[in-house]
Amino acid sequence: MQKAKPTKYLSKQQALQKLQRYCIYQDRCQQEVKQKMFQLGVYGEEADDILVELIQQDFVNEERFAKAYVSGKYKLKRWGRLMIINKLKAKEISAYCIELGLKEIDEEAYLENLKYLIEKKKPTIQVNRAYQLNQKLVTYLTGKGYESELIWQVLTG
Repeated sequence: MQKAKPTKYLSKQQALQKLQRYCIYQDRCQQEVKQKMFQLGVYGEEADDILVELIQQDFVNEERFAKAYVSGKYKLKRWGRLMIINKLKAKEISAYCIELGLKEIDEEAYLENLKYLIEKKKPTIQVNRAYQLNQKLVTYLTGKGYESELIWQVLTG
């Protein structure tokens, strides 16, 4: 029978340094940093103090995180606004920061993403009637977070 590894206690300074490296690697939100602290065994007042210090030193910045998240998801993963908003809310990002992040979306590029996804998906759908094709496209694209009104506008326009 294996013995459980004893948890190694980190001093406040060691935990702070580990979390600084964690935040330097990529932008992080407060929720991600809190999860990492939990994994490191940092709790309570010490965790709060470290989080405050990371914010003061600009290692954690929710506005910057929201902008980077939105930019990456709509450019690289081609997600729609609704998916991005839901994922940011799940990360407990404030409505203000979400709005700032959404300003990163270029409307022209957003529409191009939508058109690209339609053209890429169309050949893979097997249906007998045109309206079935459109229904399946709408289902797929709403799943990617695009607004149904916008999808229909592009499909019929």
